Amino acid sequence: MSSSPPAPTGAGFDGRRAFLIGSARLLLGAGGATLCGLAAAAATRLDFDELYAKVTVLGLTFSDKVKSLNGGEVTMRGFMAPPLKAEANFFVLTEIPMSICPFCSSDSDWPDNIVVVYLDRAQTFVQANAPIDVTGRLEVGSWTDPQTGFVSLLRLVGAAFRTV
Repeated sequence: MSSSPPAPTGAGFDGRRAFLIGSARLLLGAGGATLCGLAAAAATRLDFDELYAKVTVLGLTFSDKVKSLNGGEVTMRGFMAPPLKAEANFFVLTEIPMSICPFCSSDSDWPDNIVVVYLDRAQTFVQANAPIDVTGRLEVGSWTDPQTGFVSLLRLVGAAFRTV
């Protein structure tokens, strides 16, 4: 299983950063690179107030920024909603601390200040009032989780989190 890290593809900072991140992922695994902060450096910061262009009675309209970041690596800061289980591979990231999970509704009732986070592996969660940074690949559009039946409009997949 010997493979070498990817070579820089271009001159300048972006090429070196891609090389460093690729090297770290090779040495640490994809989750390890995110946890040590290297992948977070390459990720685009996305704030809750940048998620939607319009919020109307007819529904939510994704912002141009969210559309352009679909499939890309992003970092968001927020709070972990109380999970359904003490250990799982997903949770809900909220803009403000919450006392109950906002996850069990249809996409037409989807709040404009939450994002579903899917981790690579089950983890024990942090307190709901502790701010966290989450880095993962952004997926945009309505999707129903086949295992839980939960519906989401926005997801961070292959994600990792850390308290801040």
